[in-house]
This record gives sequence, structure tokens and C-alpha cells, in this order.
Amino acid sequence: MNDVMLLGESTANRFPVLGLPVHLHHNYHNWLLNRLYKGLGTHVITLNAEMAIQADRDRHLAEVIRGAELVIPDGAGIVLYLRLKGKPTQRCPGIELAESFLQKIGQQNCSDLVFFYGGKPGIAQRAADLFQQKIPNLAIASYHGYLSASEEEQLKDSLKDLQPPVIFVGLGVPRQELWIAKNRHLCPNSIWIGVGGSFDIWAGTKKRAPAWFCDNHLEWLYRLYQEPWRWKRMLALPQFALKALLS
Repeated sequence: MNDVMLLGESTANRFPVLGLPVHLHHNYHNWLLNRLYKGLGTHVITLNAEMAIQADRDRHLAEVIRGAELVIPDGAGIVLYLRLKGKPTQRCPGIELAESFLQKIGQQNCSDLVFFYGGKPGIAQRAADLFQQKIPNLAIASYHGYLSASEEEQLKDSLKDLQPPVIFVGLGVPRQELWIAKNRHLCPNSIWIGVGGSFDIWAGTKKRAPAWFCDNHLEWLYRLYQEPWRWKRMLALPQFALKALLS
């Protein structure tokens, strides 16, 4: 832990995006490591334009986002909004933050357990196995996201017993955010991060957009190409742009 840059706990670097807070830090994974080693429970939200529009319609989701200890600028729309408001910042994709965080944990040679929850049967376990091959110091437990009511109760019992310090939840937006907010009391000192479809990418069942798309803020277009059924959800992008211009 000696080489970890400890960042302050102040929320002075918080800036609102359509009424939702975004935290502007230079090094998110080190900030999270600080929280991890201090045992400070943290809910991480990876905010993009689609989630911001959902929160505009769903007061409960908005309250969850406002109550999170860390909200990062995941989407290109969020970054562009911040730049328009004189807050230049870099996009921090949630999948990259999660990967970097796992790498940092592995470098610290800690024995902390990481927990993966979500995805289709076998996906989270496959992702865990591949990560453990790359980072042997990691210990990862997993549950898939297609659980019956009784199986979900077993999952909650496992979380209470294991108390994993780091928990990744991949149930999709906004289900994962609401699920974390409802259940984080089970592991009050843990770092909880909603990772969307990251398990699929880590397991190799889906591909992330090539670097050119990511660098040019077009990752959403590649996702639409992979999953054309998402087109209705993508309508949130022009809605967000219009609200951003009028705000």
C-alpha cells in the first residue's frame, strides 16, 4: 500500500450534470484503493447520457446516483457537457476503471476477495478465470445474474458471509445501480461497482469497440452495430444533447 497515492475524501471536485453529480478526480483507481484500504464503503456509478436521461424520468434512480460516493464520467456526452461548462476532463470508461482497479489490487499482493455478480450462466465465472490467469494474486468468486428468488437469497447470504471488499455487479442499467443501493448494507465496507456488460467482454463472448471508435466518442455506434435492438435506448443521446444545450 505504500506506493498508493492517497487522495482526499473531499467532494469539492463534484460538478452537476443535469442535476446529477460527477466527481472530477485525476486518478480514480487510486482514490478507490484509498477507500478500499480504509474500509470505506463506496458505490461507484459510471454515468453516461443514457443513464442521465433515465434518472431524469426515475426519481429513485436519481436519488441513488446522488447518494453514490463516486460518480465517474463514463460517457462521451457527459464529458462534452463538462467541457461546455468549462470543466475539461477525460472520459473514464467504467470497464477500464474496473480493469485498472483489479490490476492495482493484484500489484499490492493483497489477499482480498473480489466478487463478480451478473451475466448469463458461465460468463462471470469465465471472466473470473481469465482474470485470475492474468493476475494470479487475485481471488475471485462469482454468481451469474439469472437467479431465482431463492438463489438470490443464497447469493445475499454468501455476500454476508464472505464480506468481499470489492464487488462488481453486471446486471445492466439501471437494474444494477438499484440492486447495489438496495443491498450494499450486506457488505457495508465494500467497494461496489456497476460494470454493465463488462463480464461478456472479459469472458470473450463480445468485443469492445476498436480504439478508433473509443477515441472519437463513437463507442455507442459500435454497440448499436453489435446490438441493434438497443436503438430505442440510443434515443436518449439526442435527448441528452438537447437538455445539455438548454441547461
